[in-house]
Amino acid sequence: MRAVGGTRGTDASPIVRVGDLRPDQICYALDIGAKGIVVPMVNNPDEAAQMVNWCRYPFAGARSSAGMRGDWGEFSSYREYMDAVNEQLLIIPMIETQEALDGIEDILRVDGIDVLLVGPSDLSINIDVPLDYTNAKYHAALDRIGAACQAAGVAPGMFFVPPGISPAELMEKGFRFFTLPWAGWATEGIQAGLAAVRR
Repeated sequence: MRAVGGTRGTDASPIVRVGDLRPDQICYALDIGAKGIVVPMVNNPDEAAQMVNWCRYPFAGARSSAGMRGDWGEFSSYREYMDAVNEQLLIIPMIETQEALDGIEDILRVDGIDVLLVGPSDLSINIDVPLDYTNAKYHAALDRIGAACQAAGVAPGMFFVPPGISPAELMEKGFRFFTLPWAGWATEGIQAGLAAVRR
């Protein structure tokens, strides 16, 4: 809660990963000021649709109201506030299983998804190449995810950059949203690291 509150009045947009696909967890994260919601293990279109529904205010969804929450700006009416949140909130389901990979095109047809986020470790385990991030099967899965997201107009992302894969390689596959390898860059220099992936 303190970390989210610390972004108020800044250019930062707090994104919160909840523990499970549950309306109470999503609502709590939004009520403390999250501007993006990440939900793990979203495996099919029904679960993706539930996520979107619980993130959005009526009539685009079913999120309960607790007053104006978060740092969204000034509004002349509560309806204007709700519409702005519905439009601007980042909705980010995680794809981490073979089931989700098999149904990725159907998941991406769900209206409201902004980013499809890969859980690198769980995906590798669930497609039977555990933590083998350079395996051809793993790269084929990433290629499929990148292509499907591009076709659907959704940004593909990675929860972290796996060992053996560079940010530049992920960008070649179409990935646009990921945690940068800041620990190594702290030694090498942040600007040098950014220069290596900047497009």
